[in-house]
Amino acid sequence: MSNNQLITTITEAVIRQLANSQENRKIPVGVSNRHVHLGREDVKRLFGIDAGLTKCKELSQPGQFACAETVTLVGSRGVIENVRVLGPTRNKTQVEISAGDGFKLGVQAPIRDSGDLTSSASITLVGSVGSITLGEGTIIAARHIHMHTRDAREWGLNDKERVSVNVPGARGLVFNEVLVRVSNDYKLEMHIDIDEANAAFLENNSHVEIVKK
Repeated sequence: MSNNQLITTITEAVIRQLANSQENRKIPVGVSNRHVHLGREDVKRLFGIDAGLTKCKELSQPGQFACAETVTLVGSRGVIENVRVLGPTRNKTQVEISAGDGFKLGVQAPIRDSGDLTSSASITLVGSVGSITLGEGTIIAARHIHMHTRDAREWGLNDKERVSVNVPGARGLVFNEVLVRVSNDYKLEMHIDIDEANAAFLENNSHVEIVKK
């Protein structure tokens, strides 16, 4: 093999490796509509003392599911009915809405990472047998990526790191400050709310990619 042939072979190998690396950095999208995570005691208050959550559909993240139970959200300006409860139960009730929902309800929810509920917005939830008013607990969930440990290791990323994500297409844009959440229990997926999805023409199972550092 001549030197020129060797250089050509090496160059082609590098190009293939780069292409494979870029392909492996693509992430499927999950669009999150408004939903509620309930604490155990709040399940009882809303649906009855002996009530539990009824699984009706598995979600993309392992162990997570949509429930048959729904609630009505009541704010100072309006209501939104048939808001899905997601399981399993959590230690504390968390309501996740979009900015558009907040305007309709009259609720000024802050953009927060999941679980960061201190001094978040108040709201009333109405279930089939009762209602509760949360002093705090309503947020606009910060965009984030669920990532398995092996993916994080391969891409050189760490839990709670923030990255930029490129959205290709006619209305392409870059999402900045995307939280990376790493766990052996996660399946690779980026979660954005419906307002963000509409702005970027994204739907479930669209693909985006992390911008290289």
